[in-house]
Amino acid sequence: MEPIRYVDALNEKYGAMGFPAYKWSENHDAPWTPLAKPLTDCTVGMLVSGGISHCSAPPFDPDARNDHRVDAIDPGTPSDRYQIHDSYYDHTDADRDLNCIFPVDRLQELAGAGEIGAVAKRHWSGFMGRTYNRSKVIGESAPALVEELQADGVDLLIAIPA
Repeated sequence: MEPIRYVDALNEKYGAMGFPAYKWSENHDAPWTPLAKPLTDCTVGMLVSGGISHCSAPPFDPDARNDHRVDAIDPGTPSDRYQIHDSYYDHTDADRDLNCIFPVDRLQELAGAGEIGAVAKRHWSGFMGRTYNRSKVIGESAPALVEELQADGVDLLIAIPA
């Protein structure tokens, strides 16, 4: 059986839709940062890129390109109070149970069971769609998010790509 050539399949699909060829990031190393304290003492937050927003917020553009919008999300929001607007993946299962892509209820359960120290004051949704101007992500958007995470005392961020 031949492996699925994911990058080629995506380039073919979106090329047929008129998108330019995507310049994939190549990282030759990744800094390892071990936790400074036990997970049971950590404040944990989440970032999802799947076009998820609170029902009272404006929806994301489902066909977004270079969208640097990042929304703060109250972790106490019930999982049935979200909407998903993203045409880049099949979110049928997430429409039925948000937790399969944005596990807000499961994270609360982990905190309640003492497996993690606490749920962060805010979760985040953003960096949605195809991003061609990565220099803005690296130079502006990501550092701004890091400042917010530090302000909230987040020790561990779960990044959930869609």
